[in-house]
Amino acid sequence: MKIVTSWQLEGKQEIIMRLLNRKVGAIALELQEKILQLPNTQLEDLGEALLDFTSQEDLVNWLQGVSEQH
Repeated sequence: MKIVTSWQLEGKQEIIMRLLNRKVGAIALELQEKILQLPNTQLEDLGEALLDFTSQEDLVNWLQGVSEQH
């Protein structure tokens, strides 16, 4: 089991938010809050998935898919 410290998680969150902003534009506050609540493994999955995003709608759909899995 991989141990992730809070500063590592915060670093990943910051990088992913910056990449999303660059890829699909400014992220709505409610979406930012959902992203910040993701566990480490889902955050890493989002980091890979965002490479295929072309709009915030792709992000919304991805987040809905994640929430439906739980």
